[in-house]
Amino acid sequence: MNVQVDFKGEKEVSIADGQTLLEASLAAGIPHCHACGGKGQCTTCRVLVLNGAEQLSEVNSCERLVREVRKLPDNVRLACQTNVRGEGVQVHRLIKDDIDRFIFINGIKEDPSEAIGKRRKMALFFIDIRNFTPFMEANLPFDVIHIMRRIITLFRNAIEHYGGKIIDTAGDGVYAVFGLDTNIKMATESAVFAGIKILEDVKIFNNTYMRAYFNHFFEVGIGLHVGQVIYGNVGIGLNNSLSVMGFPVNVAARLQAATKELNNSFVISEAAYGMLRNPPFSVRTAKINLKGVSNAFEVMLIGKPYQNAAAATVKAD
Repeated sequence: MNVQVDFKGEKEVSIADGQTLLEASLAAGIPHCHACGGKGQCTTCRVLVLNGAEQLSEVNSCERLVREVRKLPDNVRLACQTNVRGEGVQVHRLIKDDIDRFIFINGIKEDPSEAIGKRRKMALFFIDIRNFTPFMEANLPFDVIHIMRRIITLFRNAIEHYGGKIIDTAGDGVYAVFGLDTNIKMATESAVFAGIKILEDVKIFNNTYMRAYFNHFFEVGIGLHVGQVIYGNVGIGLNNSLSVMGFPVNVAARLQAATKELNNSFVISEAAYGMLRNPPFSVRTAKINLKGVSNAFEVMLIGKPYQNAAAATVKAD
């Protein structure tokens, strides 16, 4: 008795008893990669199982060995070793050409599940250094790079201490996420703790180092938002970097930028603030207009006013 399997975005394929996913897809004219000839050695025939995993054959010893070596996630199967026992199966070919083959086989050296991409609720954390341009213009290149490394290290230590991960650095700013391994409430609280620690650590660094050696001080602006994003590894042979994408990321970045007009060093969205079990005291609120958001966006100001900032242009309650 034949059953139908949906190869997402390609066609439905009829599979006979005893036929593997690979054999059936090739017979149906799908150019399914199988560099080893379907012997369960190369993994180029791998498919992502979207539906009907319970209708697939058990993982055999050959597939189990390769899966362990390649660290393949449970929802990825080798088409050459997998039979179908019933209806309702939907799969997605992961390697469609030589470029895909390089990305998945040669280019990815970290967790292969990150190459597939996942959706997850995370806390998105942006931080930027204030007063850095005047310092850069007045000091030697060595001092500029050295101080930048000191500050970024300070950021990294606080972020990683509370379970966050730095995704990107650009100029004098850092983008980090919390929640890769925890639920969204814990992630949000951790991000707030990290931000508060950074504010305190920057203050100490100013008082014990910057003022003494450079007669200068730095301030920072932090923006925090929460939301569902897509994350995965897009390194493509460069640095195998994790990328986290989605509109909530844009919102968090814009909240960080809004710290200037709000004259407050730590701006957190109302959605993120609502996740906190023990929110900070003496919080002020404000409403701002953000690009891409139709209504006024409510935020909480949990930092401090800037020492060098002009009066805030947005009225806070």
